[in-house]
Amino acid sequence: MEDIDAIAVLQDPVRRRLYEYVVAQGREVGRNEAAEAAGVSRTLAAHHLDRMTDAGLLESGSRRLTGRSGPGAGRPAKVYTRARAERSVSLPARDYRTAAELLAEAAEQAGLDAGLCAAARRRGEVLRGSAAPCGGLEEAMETLAARGYEPHLEEAEGATGEPARVVRMRNCPFHAVAERFPPLVCGMNLALLEGLLGADGPVRARMDARPGECCVVVETSKNNDD
Repeated sequence: MEDIDAIAVLQDPVRRRLYEYVVAQGREVGRNEAAEAAGVSRTLAAHHLDRMTDAGLLESGSRRLTGRSGPGAGRPAKVYTRARAERSVSLPARDYRTAAELLAEAAEQAGLDAGLCAAARRRGEVLRGSAAPCGGLEEAMETLAARGYEPHLEEAEGATGEPARVVRMRNCPFHAVAERFPPLVCGMNLALLEGLLGADGPVRARMDARPGECCVVVETSKNNDD
């Protein structure tokens, strides 16, 4: 299916709500859960979820949602997650991805990592404008969401073993190029977020790569833990 046809599937408002809910969970979602979240019947939710799977927007599988196995555990239920394929539409046709990959390849071969990071940090500062550095994790999440990072709070272990919160991001806006040039692009991404969030504020960005997510996390600065 062409990208434009796949994206057009989301024109239906119910389908769009279901898609956004599945994407926001960052895990497998069953039909009953999705239907309840969208405020529609299970039958209607199943129809729309399968339609989006056919369009390549979602991926489906099956598992027992009870967490049990063996006799009496019930039949496996159909579950859905966001598809890994990337969809985009440009009219007229443009190919910025190839340009980005060529520039990244040239920068990597020329050893321009430091210069790229410096430029990325300056761009982050320009995007922040005259605003003060982010005042906390909630404000940082709003800033990151506006840039397409899909942030979410997660419990983590602090430096001294105490519970702490970090912001992880389910989406990397530079994913396609980062897959080919991870050190270069991930370093650029970190520098961009340092400029965007403010390096001298109460939150900081640091590298903490995890499969399927952005390589950067955001946490409270050590100087502002109390």
